Amino acid sequence: MLWTMDFDAVGSAMPTLVPMVGTLGLEFDQLDATKAVLRLPDQAAYHNHIGGPHAGAMFTLGESASGALVLGNFADHLASVTPLAVEANIAFKKVAMGPVVATAVMTRTVQEILAELESGHRPEFRVEIALETEDGTVTGQMSVLWTLKPNAPRP
Repeated sequence: MLWTMDFDAVGSAMPTLVPMVGTLGLEFDQLDATKAVLRLPDQAAYHNHIGGPHAGAMFTLGESASGALVLGNFADHLASVTPLAVEANIAFKKVAMGPVVATAVMTRTVQEILAELESGHRPEFRVEIALETEDGTVTGQMSVLWTLKPNAPRP
């Protein structure tokens, strides 16, 4: 099946495609070919022991922002490849209180990644994510390494 998805459709579909997005009530502030900006509302159910967002919720926010960016950029290729997160790293810089915003950006161009795939190599590429409070205070930095795994041919 060939998927064609615009970035608005990705944002609308993510709570269904990735149930944790819906569970946490993540909000899409911006999603286009170069950037994904998602927001984790302040919700007591997802607080940690000091009253801020739980580290797991912040990780999910960042990974979801990177995943939305990857899905949007490679949606037209889902019949032949599956995007997979290979590795993720997160560093907590300051205590976050209140809503948290994740801004994800690609570190390579889609054209470079697709050229590598077309040359017979399985590409790997990073998405860098900044985690900030609403006033712009950086509370964390995250990086997700992605690959495009070729799908097995159907019999």
